[in-house]
Amino acid sequence: MQQSGSSGSEVEVTWEDQQNINKFGRLNNRLHDLDDEIKIAKETNESLEDASNELILTDEEIVRFQIGEVFAHVPKEEVESRIEEMKEVTSKNLEKLEEEKESIVAQMAELKKILYGKFKDSINLEED
Repeated sequence: MQQSGSSGSEVEVTWEDQQNINKFGRLNNRLHDLDDEIKIAKETNESLEDASNELILTDEEIVRFQIGEVFAHVPKEEVESRIEEMKEVTSKNLEKLEEEKESIVAQMAELKKILYGKFKDSINLEED
């Protein structure tokens, strides 16, 4: 398989090059998925923070708490502790997702360096 360069010269695409291109594509797809997951995790964190703030303002000792699809009457202290636990889990998940995103961005940068080094202007790895 050959790819013609913009300067008129042809650059051979080796099996290893194709593997790098495929890996870059997979990493790029995962990066987009991670962006969506991070957005959802941030929204969840904000919702939990809002719920925690609303709970502080309430005078009720027993509050309604959604468990699955059902609302149950639960003591305020228990709801506070559950919300705190949920916030901790969500924060840890968000941190893990952001670390994975950093790792993927670094891997993609390395692959870009390799692929642009060989193919120059014959390959486009940038998003439009």
